[in-house]
Amino acid sequence: MTGIILLGDRACYGGHVRSEIDEAIRLLKCGDPESMEKAVALLQDSVFSFSMRVCNQREDAEDTMQEVLLKSVPVLSRFENARALAVWLYKVAKSRCLMTRRKSKFAPKEELSLDELMPDRIELAALAKSGSVNPEAFAIHGQEAAWLREAVQKLPPDHRIILVLRDMEGLSDDEVAEITGLRAGTVRVRLHRARLFVRKEISKRLRVGKAAPAESSARQAEPIRPANCKAMFAELSNYLDEQLDDSMCTELEKHMDGCEPCKAFLSSLENTILALRQSGTESSDPQRRRKIREHILARYKNAMPNIAQ
Repeated sequence: MTGIILLGDRACYGGHVRSEIDEAIRLLKCGDPESMEKAVALLQDSVFSFSMRVCNQREDAEDTMQEVLLKSVPVLSRFENARALAVWLYKVAKSRCLMTRRKSKFAPKEELSLDELMPDRIELAALAKSGSVNPEAFAIHGQEAAWLREAVQKLPPDHRIILVLRDMEGLSDDEVAEITGLRAGTVRVRLHRARLFVRKEISKRLRVGKAAPAESSARQAEPIRPANCKAMFAELSNYLDEQLDDSMCTELEKHMDGCEPCKAFLSSLENTILALRQSGTESSDPQRRRKIREHILARYKNAMPNIAQ
């Protein structure tokens, strides 16, 4: 790929989540109480992180964390690798979250439309006027973290689950497909539209308070878009995730070289994805977390009487 800014941390993307579950499996195999407690604590963190991002309600997330770990008691010792355990945990947590989550009054009622997620006339004019790609102009800093969380919560549940699993929890397309029961192609489509939706929400917030061109001026300044701009927009996530074949990649990069608004739009989408991947989560209440862990450990010891005392 040439001339376009790419996500620099893709190689290690998702490593933190997977390393936690890898470590939990290693500790489980030790078979002693101290290792067991550490393993359960790591699993608590993983399940709570996911549940909080989906539910956005501390009580719901903590209830989900407790229920998922209780369900894991009979089967936890059977998992030999992090992938299998991660898929199982997220699948159970996803079902629980979707059953209990309070419906957001801000969530879109219909399927996300690619046409509606493309930049509007005013934004295209601003992107064309910028003339060159300036990643910092689209960067989401700490003060906008709350906007990011709000944007994720506005997503329809079927898109939000995929975005959280893929970009915030670091799972692969195949793992997300296994968890959701969807085809990998459907996962890719919904992921891209979810990313575009969050990018648009953040872009609107960033423009608030800034001088924006009047509607009439925007019409005059609107660049003439090539007929294949829309086709390019549909492939941007595949491009950033390095999932385009060589011929399509070459075609997209050729288009970008001659279309400053599209190039700037790609940069803004890239920074949105980076912000999602780097976003933190709140911690569960320490006291309740400890009580849940003690309850889980007691249940696990009863199920596995051979654990050293």
